[in-house]
Amino acid sequence: MSRRLNLPDTASVAHPSDDGRMFAPSAARNAADIATLVADHAPATGRALEIASGTGEHAVVFARAMPGLDWQPTDIDAARRASVNAHAAVAGLPNLRPAIPLDATAAGWGAAHAGQDLIVLVNLLHLISVFEAKTLIAEVAQALAPGGRFVLYGPFLRDGQTTSDGDTAFHASLRAQDPEIGYKDDWDVIDWIHANWLDLVRVVEMPANNLAFVARRP
Repeated sequence: MSRRLNLPDTASVAHPSDDGRMFAPSAARNAADIATLVADHAPATGRALEIASGTGEHAVVFARAMPGLDWQPTDIDAARRASVNAHAAVAGLPNLRPAIPLDATAAGWGAAHAGQDLIVLVNLLHLISVFEAKTLIAEVAQALAPGGRFVLYGPFLRDGQTTSDGDTAFHASLRAQDPEIGYKDDWDVIDWIHANWLDLVRVVEMPANNLAFVARRP
């Protein structure tokens, strides 16, 4: 992701604490629901990669809920990686690795991180361009092991339309900052999944008008 965007304040709110951890209100609201969904589709054991781990709150919840998986958090931003590691230090979970840098919108990372049994991505596609989103999904397909699962969560258009006044305003604020970003359409995401030879397992309506896509590499 070569562009550094001047995003609206609501795009990625995180509050720092004295011990290095950041806390995002959205993570507190959605982490449990996302973890339940991921656990329903995750393998019992194996390698799990979280893209754009952000504050690290999700990584801790995921690693605690799925202890048989070896969790690798990632983020492009050094400050967010530091927050992930601070959360991990407090949690003390043996299956949660230190965060590593990863730009998931760049070509080539999938081969470098091949063999993943599970890849999870929360709340990123609306902050990147269509080209970057398609690149990301193509690289996910390369990184997954045969039978591996991909869980993609966030706000999306439904057949080209937003589903609430709040989503309409947020989508418009993103497009005002950069016309290349904003909510992606659910049918386009399904097309990108199929274009990379992944099987669509399920599309799940989530709280707060969000969607989750579950895909599998054959």
